[in-house]
Amino acid sequence: MKSITIQGAKRESVGKKSTKALRDAELVPCVVYGGTEPLNFSAAEKAFKGLVYTPEAHTVSIEIDGQTIAAVLQDIQFHPITDKILHADFYQLSADKPVVMEVPVRLTGRSKGVVAGGVLRQSFRKLKVRAIPANLPDEIVVDVTPLKIGNKLYVGGIKAEGFSFVHPDNAVVVAVKMSRNAMKGGAVADDDDDEEETVEAEGAAPAEETAAE
Repeated sequence: MKSITIQGAKRESVGKKSTKALRDAELVPCVVYGGTEPLNFSAAEKAFKGLVYTPEAHTVSIEIDGQTIAAVLQDIQFHPITDKILHADFYQLSADKPVVMEVPVRLTGRSKGVVAGGVLRQSFRKLKVRAIPANLPDEIVVDVTPLKIGNKLYVGGIKAEGFSFVHPDNAVVVAVKMSRNAMKGGAVADDDDDEEETVEAEGAAPAEETAAE
């Protein structure tokens, strides 16, 4: 998995005054957990651009006073009006300690249901996975080719090697619905809604155009 470097500076004070001064200077108050004790630091807001405003998943190398800490972003808070980053929490990586992070879902293939006039609905753009750092996937590839109109693909139907999902097995990742045009054209679903078919993901296939919600 790709890593992004964030230059940080230790915070000597964590009070409200200090926090406000940091934000006024376009710095983000941050905390790294998972070590012997939490580490408070600040970093420039622009340093988060490649980490937050991207569909890709990254680990983080936090550089503070000559020390490099490998971590993952655990939580981030935004201002409700300005969308400025208010605070960020990181979790320090350890080679043998599982962590949880969000990984993007990439759909491949051309669904049989879409070919028949249905519409592909993607419920999850990202999925939370749990794994040791070496096994964190860059993305979850889902082949939608077998999905017919009325079919759904659940989290439990996606093969996971070296990691597990932090979602119920019955969470719907993608489904093919009957479109209005297909209904007008007289298209018939291969499976009734009462008898929905679960299709297991087989892996990558040629890229397709998808219709997301």
